[in-house]
Amino acid sequence: MPTTKPLAGMKVLEIGHSIAAPYAGMILGELGADVIKLENAGAGDYARGWGPPFSDGVATTFQAMNRAKRGITADLRDARMVARVRSLIINEMDVVLHNLKPGALDRLGLGADGLLAEKPGLIFCEMGAFGHVGPLRDLPGYDPLMQAFGGLMSMLGEDGRPPVRVPVSIMDLATGMWTVIGILAAHAERVRTGRGGRVDTSLYETSCAWMSIPLANYVEDRILPVRSGSGVTMIVPYQVFATADGFLMVAAGNDNLFQKLCGALGRGDLAGDARFKANASRVSHRDELISKLSETFVMGTTADWNGKLTEVGVPNGPVQTLDQVIAHPQTEALGILQSSPDGRLRTIGLPISFDGVRPAFEVGPPGLGAHNSEVLG
Repeated sequence: MPTTKPLAGMKVLEIGHSIAAPYAGMILGELGADVIKLENAGAGDYARGWGPPFSDGVATTFQAMNRAKRGITADLRDARMVARVRSLIINEMDVVLHNLKPGALDRLGLGADGLLAEKPGLIFCEMGAFGHVGPLRDLPGYDPLMQAFGGLMSMLGEDGRPPVRVPVSIMDLATGMWTVIGILAAHAERVRTGRGGRVDTSLYETSCAWMSIPLANYVEDRILPVRSGSGVTMIVPYQVFATADGFLMVAAGNDNLFQKLCGALGRGDLAGDARFKANASRVSHRDELISKLSETFVMGTTADWNGKLTEVGVPNGPVQTLDQVIAHPQTEALGILQSSPDGRLRTIGLPISFDGVRPAFEVGPPGLGAHNSEVLG
């Protein structure tokens, strides 16, 4: 039987709130680590109140980000409690991760330098807003701010309209993923040398990483990208088209696929047009080609075009709403929509399997301070 808990034995203290740190902690917990979530002794993680919707009085946003953990509370204004948390870290923890304001843990005597001096094998991960150095290092940050400040928002939507954001917190979630990657890399180094160290990630660095290709292109040609809706600037046709009853995403990513697309649409005139033979030329004549393709797509239904394009091997798919995603046979076959052990919560599992087996949803999100006596004594 394959193991889906390769991090079993790793002990992690998550001093986190909102999305980024809790998501990192959840990933580690789902992979087998014993993750202890520390919340303030008042209302706890802000995300507990980020609703509706609520389930059992707790926002589903919080529940989706905090399974596979034990939970404790602590009043870090109390020096005795700070001492207890420090003892917990030194004596039991392999990893500490947090996304508190810069310097917050240092002022409490729980900063990286002091902890690593006493416990060199500790992995200490700080998840900042703008990064651990630079003129903005002490400023707070949230996902939409980083979508704007990192350049992504300048590319979203359509020219002539106000900027829009990706409605999913992709900067938070991706920072959580980079945090896990950094922790696992540091863990591999600790296995080799016995030493841990400090891992730094941030929302701004994550936003820059998302922009790797556009930034590389700009450095080369010094041309700012235009906003192209559902499309991309360097490939045509590679966008959503309106049909008679909905919308279809078409990804004809090379010249061969474009020829197949034209055949499926019955548009041999476009396949033979010199302006559209090669992708670079199609990019130069984007507006003319998209106009002609749009005239054709709107004459048929989404299902009809989906069937015809799939038959000839052109990547495409309908723009699905969430109810359609949940009900789709592919979603069901993957088993990625998981239920909590008590059956009261359904959420998306980790998008990874080991020898064909996905980590199971075995531990629901903790109640506020549910494991205080168990962990803190």
